[in-house]
Formats: sequence, C-alpha cells, structure tokens
Amino acid sequence: MPEMTATVKYDEVEVGQELPARTYKVERLDLVKYAGASGDFNPIHWNEPFAKSVGLPDVIAHGMFTMAQGGRYVTDWAGDPGAVIDYGVRFSSMVVVPNEGGTEIEITGVIEDKLDDNAVVVALTARSRGEKVLTRAKATVRLA
Repeated sequence: MPEMTATVKYDEVEVGQELPARTYKVERLDLVKYAGASGDFNPIHWNEPFAKSVGLPDVIAHGMFTMAQGGRYVTDWAGDPGAVIDYGVRFSSMVVVPNEGGTEIEITGVIEDKLDDNAVVVALTARSRGEKVLTRAKATVRLA
C-alpha cells in the first residue's frame, strides 16, 4: 500500500494561523451507526424517553463520536489521516441531538506551535448550540 502524506506544507503554516471553520451535521441516525461501530449501545444515545428519564435534555452524542469529529476536522485539513501523531481532548459539555433536525458541531483550529520534524500542534475548538463541547483539544500533525 502506498504511504500517504499530508498535503499541507510545514513551511506554509505559522503559529497563530487560524484554520477554516467546518460544520458537521449530526442526526440520530449517525449516533445509531456509531453505536454499531463502537459497540456502545447505551440508550442515552438513541432512546429519547430513556435519556429524558435519567435527567438528560434529550438524546446526546457519544463523547467519542464528538471527539472523532475533531479528528475528522484535522485529517480533512491535513489531507492524510496518517499525519496525526497525537490527539487528545477533554469533554466539557454534551452534544444534544434532537429527533427533528439534529444538531451541528462547529470546529475551528489554530496552529499553536511548530515542532521539529515538520510537526505542528493544532488547538481545536468544538461547539454545539453555542456551548463549547471539547476543551484542551489538541492534535499533533506531521506535515509535508
């Protein structure tokens, strides 16, 4: 299999550079698909009456689904999923997914640091319905 490489060039990014915002639509069906892929069938992620019975406002997205959208943002930007060499987040709020219309997660990024070996640290901000849903979200990416 040929080796993939990032399409973004290390020499073309600067500390403080803002990356374009991306918005990811989230529907209940996405959560059901994610449950099947992850094996996490907790009913708070797909069963509205159950979610509300345990005090949630509605069905909520899996935390790891939300984290995956941040990873998707970084790999879409870099042009190569293999370019991500480290990624971590903290969860700060829930992504509530109503049955009608779903919701959106908006993600932005900024180049926080340039490291050796063509690597950069990208700090991410992820919001849904005006709430920050990920904090301390950072990815280290090796660029071309």
